[in-house]
Amino acid sequence: MDVQISRRALAQSAIGLTVPRAVLAQPKVARLPGAHVRIALNSYSFDRPLRDGSLTLSDVVHYCARHGIEALDATGYYFPGYPQAPPGDYIRNLKREALVNGVTVFGTGVRNDFSVPDAAARKRDVQLVKAWIEVAATLGASVIRVFSGRGVPAGYSFDQVLDWMVPDLRECVAYGQSHGVVVGLQNHNDFLKTAAETVRLVNAVNSEWFGIVLDVGSLRQGDPYAEIEQLVPYAVSWQLKENVGYGDKETPTDLGRLKAIIDRAGYRGFLPIETLGPGDPAVKVAKFLAEVRSVFAG
Repeated sequence: MDVQISRRALAQSAIGLTVPRAVLAQPKVARLPGAHVRIALNSYSFDRPLRDGSLTLSDVVHYCARHGIEALDATGYYFPGYPQAPPGDYIRNLKREALVNGVTVFGTGVRNDFSVPDAAARKRDVQLVKAWIEVAATLGASVIRVFSGRGVPAGYSFDQVLDWMVPDLRECVAYGQSHGVVVGLQNHNDFLKTAAETVRLVNAVNSEWFGIVLDVGSLRQGDPYAEIEQLVPYAVSWQLKENVGYGDKETPTDLGRLKAIIDRAGYRGFLPIETLGPGDPAVKVAKFLAEVRSVFAG
C-alpha cells in the first residue's frame, strides 16, 4: 500500500515514533552537486569592540571590504537598542553601506532560549525571533541564526523539552518563510550537544526553511570531524572557528580535513569565519582569514 507521510507525522516520529529512514532524510538541504564556498565573517569576532562602542557594524563592513571578505553575518547584539529591533533608517543605511563597498550582509542572529519551561518566556523569544526576521528581510539577509536553549532544566527530560521546543521553532520558521528568511539553528554545546540531537530537532521541525548554522567549535562529545560530517548536509551557514574541541581540550581546526569533508558533502554557500579569545580581533581575523584562504582558495 502506498502511504504518504504527512509533515506532522514526520515531526512526531522525530520525537519517538518510527518512520522509514528515507523519510527522516528529507530535511537535508537540496542543492546542486559539487562544493563551492564563499568566505565570510561573523561579526562576533569583533565582540569586545562592538560592545564597548569603539567599533560599529559599519566599521566591520569596511574591514570586510579592505580584506576582500565577501560577506558579513551582522549579529543582532551589535545593532542599537538590541534586543529591540533597530530603527529602520539604521538598517537601510547599513544595507547601503555594505552594497557600495561590495559586501553582502547575508545573515544576522539573536539570543533566544526555547528550553525554558515557562511558556510565556518562550513566547517572548518567539516574538524576538520574528522581529529580527523582519530586520533580516529589510537588510536583504537570507539567514537568521537562533539557538535551541541553554540546556535541559531540572526536573525535565530532553524529550519533554523537545516536545515544546518544536512548535516554537515551527512558528519562527513559518514566519521566516513568509519573509524569505531561512532560520538557521546553531549547535552550541548547550541543549544540543551532538550531531544526532541536532539532526533530530531539524527533522522534527521538518521545513526547507530551517537548517543548521554549523559551529565547528561546539561539537565536544566525540570526534568533532565525524560530527561535522553528519551535519554538513543540513548546513545553511557556519561558524568556522580556529579551534575544535575534544571534551574540554581544544586543538587547532584542521582546515584541510574540514575542506575534504565539505567537498565530499557538496556544501555550497557562505563559510563565515569567527575568531575568539584574547588579542586584537583585527589581527586575529586577518591571520585566520589567510589560513582559511590558503586551504579553500580555488
